[in-house]
Amino acid sequence: MTDDADADAGAGGGTGGRPPTFTGWLRGRTDAQLAALFALRPDLVTPVPADIGALASRATARPAVLRVLDRLDAFGLQTLEGLVALGDDRLGGPPGVESERLAAALGTDSERLGEAVSGLLAAALVWQDGPRLRPVSVLRDILRTPAGLGPPLRPLLAERPPEALASIAGALGTAGPADSVPTERIAAALAEPARLEKALALAGPDARPVLDRLLWGPPQGTVSGAAERNGGLAAAASPIDRLLALGLLVPTAQDTVVLPREVALHLRGGELFREVETEPPALSGARRGAEAVVRAAAGQSFTALRSVAELLERWAEDPPAVLRSGGLGARDLRRAARELDTDETGAALFAETARAAGLLAADGEVDGEWLPAPEFDLWREAPAEYRWLRLAEAWLRSPRVASLSGTKDSRGRSRPVLGEGLDRRSAPEVRLDVLGMLAAAPEDLAPEADSVAARLAWLRPRRQGPAYDELVASALREAAVLGLTGRGALAPHARALVEELDAEEAPLAERDKTAAGELLARHLPEPLETILVQGDLTAVAPGPLVPRLARELALAADVESTGGATVYRFSEASVRRALDAGRGADDLIALLEQHSSTELPQPLRYLVHDVARRHGRLRIGTASSYLRCDEPTVLDELTRDRRAAGLQLFRLAPTVVAGRTTRPVLMARLEELGYHPVAEAADGTVQLTGTATRRADPSSTSSAGRDLEEPAAPNAELRLAAVRAVRAGDEAATTARRPIAAPGGAPPRSPTTATLTALSEAATQGRRVWIGYLDTEGRASSRIVEPARVEGGFLTAYDATRAAVHRFAVHRITGVADLDASS
Repeated sequence: MTDDADADAGAGGGTGGRPPTFTGWLRGRTDAQLAALFALRPDLVTPVPADIGALASRATARPAVLRVLDRLDAFGLQTLEGLVALGDDRLGGPPGVESERLAAALGTDSERLGEAVSGLLAAALVWQDGPRLRPVSVLRDILRTPAGLGPPLRPLLAERPPEALASIAGALGTAGPADSVPTERIAAALAEPARLEKALALAGPDARPVLDRLLWGPPQGTVSGAAERNGGLAAAASPIDRLLALGLLVPTAQDTVVLPREVALHLRGGELFREVETEPPALSGARRGAEAVVRAAAGQSFTALRSVAELLERWAEDPPAVLRSGGLGARDLRRAARELDTDETGAALFAETARAAGLLAADGEVDGEWLPAPEFDLWREAPAEYRWLRLAEAWLRSPRVASLSGTKDSRGRSRPVLGEGLDRRSAPEVRLDVLGMLAAAPEDLAPEADSVAARLAWLRPRRQGPAYDELVASALREAAVLGLTGRGALAPHARALVEELDAEEAPLAERDKTAAGELLARHLPEPLETILVQGDLTAVAPGPLVPRLARELALAADVESTGGATVYRFSEASVRRALDAGRGADDLIALLEQHSSTELPQPLRYLVHDVARRHGRLRIGTASSYLRCDEPTVLDELTRDRRAAGLQLFRLAPTVVAGRTTRPVLMARLEELGYHPVAEAADGTVQLTGTATRRADPSSTSSAGRDLEEPAAPNAELRLAAVRAVRAGDEAATTARRPIAAPGGAPPRSPTTATLTALSEAATQGRRVWIGYLDTEGRASSRIVEPARVEGGFLTAYDATRAAVHRFAVHRITGVADLDASS
C-alpha cells in the first residue's frame, strides 16, 4: 500500500476493512501532537489546510518532505534510510518494519533508536501501522538508494524480457510452468539465505570482488553490453556473466548493472551501514578563558553598535545614491569602511544588518538615496543591550549574506551591498546551526576548523557542499564582527540568545526582560555624561556617551580616533557645522561646560566665539542674488576684495549688495573666501540648512529577501487554533452532515468590542457560541459556530447550523451569546 493520503481510512488499523493509511494515522494524532507537528513544520499551516486530508497531502508533498530531510542529523537520516530500505513492500513482505529488526540492522540500542524514531514520527516522515513503522511513500522516490542499496529484485526483474527471466529461473533451479512469469519465483529464491548462498557459490569465488565493489554503494556499475548478456549460466565466459545469469546482478540499461537489495543485505550480514553515527563527533580546539571570551565579545558588540549608529548618522547628512540596479556603489562602500575604520566586508555587514533590522531603507526606487528609517530614532535612544539584540536577531533571521558582497555572479557581475544576489534561503538555518554547534562546546572553547566541519557534517549531512561551506564560513566571520563570539568561542549572551529564540514570544528587543540582554549589559560600559576637554582643541570620551551628548558632540567636533576612548577634535568647520544646525555659541559653550570634567580651555572659547561672530553676518537672497549685512564695514571689505571680483557685486544700499550670480554659486564662493554666509527666506528669516533630519519614507522600506524567508513558527495559541480549524474542517468533510437548529428568538446583539472579545475567547477555549449574522443582502440569521481563529477582519469557524466550515466577515456579525445563556 503506497497511497499516503486516503481520506477515508481510519487511524492505525483502518476502518470498515480498509487498509491503514497515513491520513488515517494523522487523523488519530492528538491535538498536542498535531500542534507539535506545526511547530516543527510551519509550512504545513501556511495557509491552514482545510482538513486532515489536505494536511496529509501537503505533508507528503516532495518539496515539503525535502525541507524536513535537510534538517535531519546523520543518525536521524540513517534511521530513516533504514526504514525505507527494510520497509519496502516490494521485498515481498508487508510494508513497514518492526523497531526490533531496525535496531538490529542499525546495530544500536533501542533507547537511542527510540529517540530518533520519535523525532521522525513527530515530523510525520514516518507513521505507525500497528507494530510496524512505515515511511511516507514519497521517500521511495527521494531516497532512491537508501543506505547505499539498490532497488529490490521484483521491480528490477519486471523490466527484463521473459527469455532472460526464464534463463535465470533455470540457473537457480526454480523452473515453473512455461506460460508463467518467473519474477516472483526468482525473487523468493534469492530472498532465502540458503538458496542465495548456493547461487553465490555457483557464481564462483572470482565473482565476489565484483559484488564487493558495489556492496556498500553506489549499487550501480558499468558493464559494456550488459543488456545483451543473456546466454545463461552454461555459456557464461566471465564472473560478470555468471552473476547476470544467476540474477545476482541485474541490467538496468545498455551498459549499467545494479546489485539487488536482497543480495546486498545478505552479503552485508544484515547490517545497513558500515558505521552508524549515533552521536556527533566531539569538538576540539584551544581554550581561551571564559573572562577573555566575554570581554572580547562584549567589546565587539559595543563596536558594532557604535559603527551602525555612526554609519546611519553619516548617511543621514550625506546619503549615498541607490544604484540603478539597486544596492550601494563600490565607492560609497569604500568611503563607509574608511570612516568606520573597518574593512569593506565589515561595512557591508553593518549596512545589511541595519537594513534587516528596519533601521535603513532606500528612499525612492528611481534616483533614490539610502537613508535611516524612522525606526532609527527610537533605536538609538534604547539601552545598548536592546539595540544589540535587535541587530543580532535581525542578522540571525535575514536571508542576506553580507560576506558575499563583491563576489561575482554566474554572469561575471559583482554583487553589490544592499543589492541583488546576496540572498540565500538557507542562511538563517545555517547561522543557527553554527551557533548551536558552538553552544555545544565548553564556554571558552574555540573549535578548530576541521572540528567544526566534522560536527556540521553530522548535524546536516544532506547540506554538505561548497555552497554550505561558504555559508558556514560567512556565519563564523559575521558572528565575530557582531560580537556573538569572542576569540572564536561563543559568548554567554549569545548562548542565551540562541535559547531564547526558541521561545514563542515577541522579538527579543521588544521584551521587557531577556537573559541575553542582562548578560550583555553586565559587560557593556555604562554610558557616560562627562568628557575631558583639553587645551589642544580636543575632547576625550573615556567610554560610550549618553545618546544626546554623543549626537551634540559629533555635530560640533570630528572624530579623530576610536578605541577604548574616543578623541574628538574641534575646528572651524566642525563649530560652523553646529552653528548651521541651529546651535548658538552660548548654547555650545554651555553644553561643553556642563559635561566637561575640567574647566573649558580658553582657546576653545575663542574658537567658538570667533566662528560665531563671523557666522551669518552676511545673508543671501535672490536678485539673481543679494547680500544683506547689518555691518556696512563688512560689505565694504567684501566689495573691495579682489578675490570676489568674479561675483560681479554692486552696492544697492549701505547694508545691501546685489550680485549677478545665483544664490547657490554665491554662497559656495563666499564660503571658500571665509565669510560663512547663511541663506535668507523671502520674509527675511534665516534658513539654516542643518536643522532638517532626513529619514526614509516608511512606505519605501525595502522587503528585499523577505520572499525567501521560511515561514515563521506559529506560537502555541496559533498552533492550537490551526489544529481546531483542521479538526473542524475534517469533521465537516468526513462525518455525516446533520445541521442543527439555531436557538429560537431574535439573533443576539452586542457591541463590536464585546463581540470580538467573545469570539476570541471562544476560539481559545474551543467552545461553540450563538451569533447573529447579516448576509450580503442584509438578511439576519442565527448561527451556532465553533470559532477557529479571528484575524484580518474575518472569523473562520465551523458552522454547526450549516455543517460546514465558513468564513464570516466580522463587521456583519451583529452579536454573540453563550449557548447556555440563550436557553
